[in-house]
Amino acid sequence: MQILLVEDDLSLQNGISFKLSKEGHNVSCSDTADGAAVLLSDNNFHMAILDVSLPDGSGLNVCRRIRRDNPLTHVLFLTARDTETDIVMGYDVGADDYLTKPFSVSVLVSKVNAVARRVNTIPCSGEIFLDATKQTATVRGTVIALTRNELRLLNVFMQNAGQVLTKEQLLQTLWDIDGDFVDENTLAVNIRRLREKIERDPSHPALIETVRGVGYRLNGGI
Repeated sequence: MQILLVEDDLSLQNGISFKLSKEGHNVSCSDTADGAAVLLSDNNFHMAILDVSLPDGSGLNVCRRIRRDNPLTHVLFLTARDTETDIVMGYDVGADDYLTKPFSVSVLVSKVNAVARRVNTIPCSGEIFLDATKQTATVRGTVIALTRNELRLLNVFMQNAGQVLTKEQLLQTLWDIDGDFVDENTLAVNIRRLREKIERDPSHPALIETVRGVGYRLNGGI
């Protein structure tokens, strides 16, 4: 698994990198937000481990960039702060998990390996495949380009195939990382655009079904 590690404590950075490398992961390291930005511009990472406090900024801003460009990347924050406000801020910008310093490196490795097991699984439904490693969708053998919101929507649909997802649940998926309001019209537009890319006949969708008055459901096949 490709991992971005952003930590300004070089002793801790080296220790984490060493442990994760021994587990078979490829780790790219930076001790600054600017260095992380360079790595993010040149690579796609499956997971990012971010220190909140950095000498030239905040890991929160690094997370915002990741959520903007790579919505499927798993983000875990490392921080010496454990107040409720700091934890909420981390989750608000898109964090998936949190570890408060000091922490056990063995616990961190276990969390990373758990993410790796999910990353290496390619969700599929009928003739639709979403490859979280490459961050692409393959539809009936053809690789298609998806926008950030389409990728988020297809991912949540495929993780909950066969289940009815309410509009509220899907709106949370589309909620803009910069805090912009997303309404039901925006959701409907994104659903329509996604259908145009993955359905055989978008005017009569067989894959993404509308459950009237509730939300939508991804069926098992096309």
